[in-house]
Amino acid sequence: MVKVTKNMTFAEVIQMHPSTVPIFLQHGLACVGCPFASQETIEQGAMGHKVDADDLLKDLNEHIKQKEKEQKEKEEQKQKKK
Repeated sequence: MVKVTKNMTFAEVIQMHPSTVPIFLQHGLACVGCPFASQETIEQGAMGHKVDADDLLKDLNEHIKQKEKEQKEKEEQKQKKK
C-alpha cells in the first residue's frame, strides 16, 4: 500500500485511488474539480480550508487499506472458484 502523505497532491491521490473522492468531500474539500488539485499538496489544501490534515490522512489511509483488503478478498474468492 502506498501511504498518502501531506506532501502528495490531491491529484496524485485521486489518480491512484479514485474511491478517495468521498473522503475529501466529507472533510469539506471539493478538490475533484479544483484547478489547484494538481499543484496543491494535501497539507496546503487542508491549511487553506482549515481542515485537520492528520485526521484527513488517517481517514484516507484507512479507506485505502480497506479497499485493498476487499480487493484481495475478491481475488482470493476468484482463485477458490477455479
